[in-house]
Amino acid sequence: MTERAAPAGRRSRPLLGMRVVEISGYVAGPLSGMTLAQLGADVIRVEPVGGAADRTRWPLAPSGTSLYWSGLNKGKRAVEVDLSREEGRELVAALIVSGGGRGGIVITNSARHPELTFEALSERRPDVIHVLLTGRRDGGAAVDYTVQAATGFPLLTGPAGAAGPVNGVVPAWDVAAGLYLAVGLLAAERHRLLTGEGQQVRVALEDVALATAGNLGYLAEAQLGGTPRERDGNHVYGTFGRDFATADGGRLMVVALTARHWRDLLAATGLTEVVAALASALGADLGQESERHRHRKVLGELLAGWFETRTLAEAETALRATRVLWSAYRSFADLAAGDARPLRESPLMAPLTQPGVGTHLAPGSPLVMNAEQAPPEPAPPVGRHTDEVLRAELGLSAADLAALADKGVIRARDAGRHTG
Repeated sequence: MTERAAPAGRRSRPLLGMRVVEISGYVAGPLSGMTLAQLGADVIRVEPVGGAADRTRWPLAPSGTSLYWSGLNKGKRAVEVDLSREEGRELVAALIVSGGGRGGIVITNSARHPELTFEALSERRPDVIHVLLTGRRDGGAAVDYTVQAATGFPLLTGPAGAAGPVNGVVPAWDVAAGLYLAVGLLAAERHRLLTGEGQQVRVALEDVALATAGNLGYLAEAQLGGTPRERDGNHVYGTFGRDFATADGGRLMVVALTARHWRDLLAATGLTEVVAALASALGADLGQESERHRHRKVLGELLAGWFETRTLAEAETALRATRVLWSAYRSFADLAAGDARPLRESPLMAPLTQPGVGTHLAPGSPLVMNAEQAPPEPAPPVGRHTDEVLRAELGLSAADLAALADKGVIRARDAGRHTG
């Protein structure tokens, strides 16, 4: 099969010519596949007949189409196969190991199908790259929320004095794991190019969270007997940063990481001399980041008094003249207000017409490569490319496809496959 045409420039599509079969669900696996698709890979998503369970996950469009699923599967091709049947699994295995140098790559979050394991596939194609997501290192099941619970983060999230755990609303470990899967796949593919060898890449969701906790120093801090970390609301740990309310009900997040940031913040708020006197009384060098964090509460109250007597617009004007890091808080509704002007002004976003949803602004790839960025492409309806893929990749004839449809291994073209 020839390379698929790229809607964006080739510089933003360096993976043109790579073909990946994706058998996954929910966040991490689909995000990994979409990341590769946005870089030019031909990602073929395999789903059970009727569509995967995550196709109905909230949020939903008024039509009932999952905005969540559509957002995580942009730019892929969709194949619909009954994986509960041996013939269906054999079809997918043949798809994985076909394709010569451009194929032989699979992303999956399941090891339950014997024909689709790394061992089985590598017997058919020794250079196969098998990328597997698990919940835990031992293969046990886990999802983002259970991994959050197991790794300590919800007990540090939320306002000071909160009694129970507070889970993060962003599935951070799913997102990080999805990107790790893509990085691991690309590393394995480079190894294959250099050596001709295939391999299995395994990523455990819980390992991603533990690695992050360790890399940020949280686990070492706990092991070495430092002061136990406590909830601290919107204060930024280890530096000076917190949220402030304005006179008209606005709210900003303000962060002063460096000594320059701190000097600018004090100058903008007219508190330079007041804070110098406070530092002298405390015997503290507030030019030091750690000291600003240690005295964050009294410093925060001083600054809160300034923000409380200004409107949001006045505070923003004062902060724009500085190098201080800040942003007003905006809801998703705010981002979509005024004909979605904030989104329209972002180069990341572009109009996308998604089947079952309609036209809306959607993100392309956040990677900008030599000033080129891949725009968003629609996510495919259930089984949209089944016939196309099986014909082109496996050489199946119309009679072959009809026979498979008669057996229920794939869905017949007139059975509603192109809706949803």
